[in-house]
Amino acid sequence: MEDFLLRAGLAGLGVALTAGPLGCFVVWRRMAYFGDSLAHSALLGVALGFALGTDLNVTILIVCLGFALLLVLLQSKGALATDTALGILSHSALALGIVAIAMMEWLRVDLMGYLFGDILSVGWRDVAWIYAGAAFSLAGLAWMWRDLLRATIHEDLALAEGVPCARLRLIFMMLIALTVAIAMQVVGILLITALLIIPAAAARPFARSPEQMALLAAFIGALSVFGGLGASLILDSPSGPSIVLAAAVLFTLSLIGSTIRSSA
Repeated sequence: MEDFLLRAGLAGLGVALTAGPLGCFVVWRRMAYFGDSLAHSALLGVALGFALGTDLNVTILIVCLGFALLLVLLQSKGALATDTALGILSHSALALGIVAIAMMEWLRVDLMGYLFGDILSVGWRDVAWIYAGAAFSLAGLAWMWRDLLRATIHEDLALAEGVPCARLRLIFMMLIALTVAIAMQVVGILLITALLIIPAAAARPFARSPEQMALLAAFIGALSVFGGLGASLILDSPSGPSIVLAAAVLFTLSLIGSTIRSSA
């Protein structure tokens, strides 16, 4: 196997393993727009990294974490509805990132690679970064799984039972920010949310428990990565969009399968 294919497969697998379980809570808590908005802010992290001459992974993570904290602050103030705040922040961050990169006349950057991903270009250092972030995200999710699940099912009841819902929400947003930061090179800024949502949505009809859905979502995400990479090599298509299309095909098949099963 070619070395670049091995790196790409390992990188995609690392992202799928963490995006699947986290994506289940994104679907359950109806936070798809938050994930999309958070991904848009990543481009500002790219611009900041180039401007400061620092590691892009670090600046992307810092910007995504700052975006999540700012949203929590706006929510606590109650000045704006959540979807309004997300719309303002996400599009402002995306526009600012594009303008900042365009103003760096000395910089020649493949903007399409950041927008739609370039998994075939990842190095071993990127793979290590992805797996370190994935391990941290999965450990954090496992630690708060039970309480976060209770808060997702019925937040008022969870509060009455002493579950720190606000703190859990903040930590969960931080984990999504970390996942967005590590997934950017795999599927790109504009497609990250698809890898969070589609595998979880495809797993939902066949899961009999939340834990089963999380495992199945991770498996479907991994299949999407390898299927998309295979299609990209055969058809010479962009790797990031191919991965998302593979996930969409699996979702369609799961939808058809669940329909047939329910009508049988």
